[in-house]
Amino acid sequence: MASLVMLSVTVLLGLLLPFSVADSVLNGGSTLYSGQSLNQGAYAFVMQPDCDLVLYDSGLAVWSSGTYNQGYNCVLRMQTDGNLVIYSNGNDAIWPSGTSGLEGNFILVLQSDRNVVIYSCPIWATGINTANSKGVVIVNRGHNDTSSITAADEPTNWKIAMVTKN
Repeated sequence: MASLVMLSVTVLLGLLLPFSVADSVLNGGSTLYSGQSLNQGAYAFVMQPDCDLVLYDSGLAVWSSGTYNQGYNCVLRMQTDGNLVIYSNGNDAIWPSGTSGLEGNFILVLQSDRNVVIYSCPIWATGINTANSKGVVIVNRGHNDTSSITAADEPTNWKIAMVTKN
């Protein structure tokens, strides 16, 4: 059953991800060495020689593991228990994603929306994907009222429209 689920996830990812995913995926049990990166368009997820794991957007750092100078020539491992871990040159864990669990088939993906995600079932992400949505939901309560809407508001006069981007 588990292998059927993983096969389904793999097929689904194959349909959703661009054809050149080899540079943007780190398979479970694989390692990203110091100076190596995952790449997707203008985005790069880099295991730096100073042991900092950094996500770049067009050369600008947008996320970091905060492990700068905690060692040298560190490696990033996508473990088969779902945990993404930076190991120092002395093989000490200096940063974990905190996603360890049962052994399974996991992959780390640098997506085209700038988010970095561990898949089997999504269990970790940088959470800083860009707003590349195809649509925006607009809620208008009538009478040109565009103030904030809270859970306590009554939805009786709301008008909801989906606006798509070209």
